[in-house]
Amino acid sequence: MTTLHHRGEDLTEVIRPAAIVPEDAARRVLLELARRDVHNGGAWESEPTVWSLWDRPWAPDGTPGSSVLMGRLHVAYGTPTKYEITIYRVTVTAAGLLSGYTVESLTDEALAHGGLTLAACPRARLSSPPRPFRH
Repeated sequence: MTTLHHRGEDLTEVIRPAAIVPEDAARRVLLELARRDVHNGGAWESEPTVWSLWDRPWAPDGTPGSSVLMGRLHVAYGTPTKYEITIYRVTVTAAGLLSGYTVESLTDEALAHGGLTLAACPRARLSSPPRPFRH
């Protein structure tokens, strides 16, 4: 189950249940995103809470310059276990949508480095909410 939100022209999808990138795949994905960093001639900017895909590398001064953001994957490191990564929300910008990106294709572009796709990614277990407190 997913929830779609439109913010302006952007498309945001909450991934439910969240996608879990297993340890081995997570290492490979992080390594490749770092190798393809916007500061090193690539199109990815990876931070501990978000991975962003740009249409081209950033300017030599370290700023986006004329680069256009295609979309972002919102991630949490070290959950549900120490070496796994959870993907819980994906945003495709208006420019990304015009370039043909979808939530799935943007996510798959990052996950492909770990041999995964969003559809094949393990999912978080959803537990029932706690019972209401009563006196």
